[in-house]
Amino acid sequence: MDFNVSLRRAIKTGEVTLGRNKTQTCIQKGTAQLVILANNCPESFKKNVEEKKDLPLFVFGGSSMALGRACGKPFMVSALAVTNPGDSDILKLTGS
Repeated sequence: MDFNVSLRRAIKTGEVTLGRNKTQTCIQKGTAQLVILANNCPESFKKNVEEKKDLPLFVFGGSSMALGRACGKPFMVSALAVTNPGDSDILKLTGS
């Protein structure tokens, strides 16, 4: 599985929410199926997400700038929530 291809396909064909605040909202509403965090995402937010034992978490190996580029965006993305994977296999990151 190519992470960048899967992520872009999820963004194009599914529903992906970008940004920490919007990701937090998806977590609180229970709509997030997967949360992806940049390697340099603030520790406080990362710990908050890790506390949700039933929520799959993937830590991207690159910075928020690299995650933004992987999303096809010209800005930093420190966190995102996949609420609908669409035609993507992105949820395979969770082992499910």
